[in-house]
Amino acid sequence: MTHDAPSEVQSLMTEIGRRARAAASVVALASTEAKNKALRAAAASIRAHAAAIKSANAKDMEMASSEGLTPAMLDRLLLDDKRIAGMAQSLDEIAELPDPVGQEIARWSRPNGLDIARVRTPLGVIGVIYESRPNVTADTGGLCLKAGNAAILRGGKESLNSSKAILDCLHEGLAAAGLPVDALQMIPTSDRAAVGVMLRMSEFIDVIVPRGGRSLIERVIAESRIPVFQHLEGNCHTYVDGAADLEMARRIVLNAKMRRTGVCGATETLLVDRRVVDSHLPALVKDLLAAGCEVRGDEITRKVDNRVKAATEQDWYTEFLDAIIAVKVVAGVDDAIAHIGKYGSHHTESIITADADAAAKFLTKVDSAIVLHNASTQFADGGEFGMGAEIGISTGRLHARGPVGVEQLTIFKYVVRGAGQVRP
Repeated sequence: MTHDAPSEVQSLMTEIGRRARAAASVVALASTEAKNKALRAAAASIRAHAAAIKSANAKDMEMASSEGLTPAMLDRLLLDDKRIAGMAQSLDEIAELPDPVGQEIARWSRPNGLDIARVRTPLGVIGVIYESRPNVTADTGGLCLKAGNAAILRGGKESLNSSKAILDCLHEGLAAAGLPVDALQMIPTSDRAAVGVMLRMSEFIDVIVPRGGRSLIERVIAESRIPVFQHLEGNCHTYVDGAADLEMARRIVLNAKMRRTGVCGATETLLVDRRVVDSHLPALVKDLLAAGCEVRGDEITRKVDNRVKAATEQDWYTEFLDAIIAVKVVAGVDDAIAHIGKYGSHHTESIITADADAAAKFLTKVDSAIVLHNASTQFADGGEFGMGAEIGISTGRLHARGPVGVEQLTIFKYVVRGAGQVRP
């Protein structure tokens, strides 16, 4: 543990870690029925306490507004009736998912008669550090529980009241199922020293999942002594190929950028094949500007509309998380793939085209966690993938990649059955 953290913070974190480890040993062996009962009871509690959750969220929104959070960040923080209902529905959907714990991934026999099975087991205790979005509390809690894990949650200070109200509902669910409420704990202090301590609690925490901006992710990667599900940022691209249907491209591009600008799957750079500069680019730019999006373009794009601002080199690297998009004309699919390889963050990329060969090349050669054909990048979401919800989207290469759902929150062990064999 760190020696620069106040002793009271270290003591607090040690106690949270100790309780989480004890609870993890219980939920790891909990029955599917008990876990599902807890999830459904938590969903019911969220619905029953929707007014209290909104009241807590109003306090967070007021404080965040006074501190000057951007409209996109305020949107991430907001909990309305629809989003609260969505949290409850997500918990019910997680309950409906198959239980991964104990699931046989593979099984085979050796010539000596040994029977070997690879079986899913929980990861243990998962530490989750996140900013702004309080619904992460429900999604994370539900997924960790279903996979037989305990979780230690460190939400952003701007969402503390909302997250606490949601956690109370999760605790109601755990208690209703006779499971330890310590399986889901939240760090009750906004002291940044707590994060430093958390990243070194390897005796209590098995994996860290960070969700937030670049500065948070970089800090976690730099300081953690615990394995990290890496999600650096979502610098996502949509490429409109020369064989793209114009009306389809207009629908997808507008949705990919503007449906919700503050989510990690929002398109940040639009690439357009030079073959359709005259037929497609003007309409795409006009749609974005009409929707209130600031367009930063290369020289060709700026000629389309005088409201387009000049894009800088840094813009191609930037996850705006706002109503801003960078637009560049490229020389076909190979040029688009090269641009994504240079500037992208390996998160989510989409190609819009009727050319099957171009689509196949894009889907094969683009090295990102999620690649799509003729669909919006905003589908980069565990819930949309049928996974109930997600704890985050991993852009790393170890253990999990893409949406991290119930299965990705398990590891495996080998179960070997013999009949008295000894090794010669």
